[in-house]
Amino acid sequence: MINNELNEREKSVLKSIVQQFILTAAPVGSRNISKKYEIGFSPATVRNVMADLEESGYVNHPHTSAGRVPTDKGYRFYVNSLMELTNISPAQRELINNRLEATTSDPDDILRIASEILSDITHQLACVKYPNFDSGILERIQLVLLSSTRLLIVMSIKSGPLKTLTLEYKSEIKNSQLESVQSLLNERLSGLTLREIRKTIPQRLGDLSIDQQPIIRMFIDSANDIFMETKTSNRLLISGTKNVIKQPEFENPERFQSIIELVEDKDVIIHILEKSTEASGNQIFISIGSENYDTKLSDYSFITKEYKFGDVTGTLGVVGPKRMEYSKIIAIVDYISKIISELLTNKRVK
Repeated sequence: MINNELNEREKSVLKSIVQQFILTAAPVGSRNISKKYEIGFSPATVRNVMADLEESGYVNHPHTSAGRVPTDKGYRFYVNSLMELTNISPAQRELINNRLEATTSDPDDILRIASEILSDITHQLACVKYPNFDSGILERIQLVLLSSTRLLIVMSIKSGPLKTLTLEYKSEIKNSQLESVQSLLNERLSGLTLREIRKTIPQRLGDLSIDQQPIIRMFIDSANDIFMETKTSNRLLISGTKNVIKQPEFENPERFQSIIELVEDKDVIIHILEKSTEASGNQIFISIGSENYDTKLSDYSFITKEYKFGDVTGTLGVVGPKRMEYSKIIAIVDYISKIISELLTNKRVK
């Protein structure tokens, strides 16, 4: 094989190996391929093709087994060139629609249910990363006095969610001060992203009246708390550990422990989801085994897609063994991302 290009015979055998291994999680033999997939080649011919595929790194054989299993390179070629995309089934479509449309208008409920559905249907680990509000555009700030020293800040993100925060003030706040401060904040900060506000707030609020200065100073000093993204560990929903550990791969105690550690280390998953958004934008992203940035993820594949909450975006997807039904899971991830984007837009708090 020149330049790692496969001829039609090799493509046919590789496709059959991947599909059979996805079904059984057992090494695939030449006789099995020849009989089950009716590809028109004898077991001897298939065996020779398998040897060629192994030499070029598309398959390997574990231990002394005569059967082959796909390598990361084999999975990648399958996903890019051999896989036949499928549509989501009518039954799955109806299940997703019914469960999501029955939720409240609370975005947290929509995302939580989406994560549970994704895991239940795919039998993989489902991950939903909350939107990145750093790129969200501030529409309006409202200030509400909760007590003489406690201030509720309500920020409306354009075409997106509300963000609320309570701050404690060292001295007494007067209601008479709030209206002028609120007007000034909206005049100077509305239309900017949260990231822009954090970086430029001292310059934008520099010329203040003496009466406004104490409260405005609190905004400048606390900008990283007020206009900062939510804490990382609170930005990710994970569902379906009980589903994924039923996969044959996790009968091995070491692999079982690895998936538990992965669930507990949310930062690792957050990082791969953020990388997927950078790499693919609003397209389906697939990362297989060694393509993942961390060696902890070398036994897993990720299938993810961006969803929209107005002008901000989040990411959802599944994590599971490399031996997953890529075509079906791609269709499910794609469909759920579209549905929750519509729901978050239509049900968002006005």
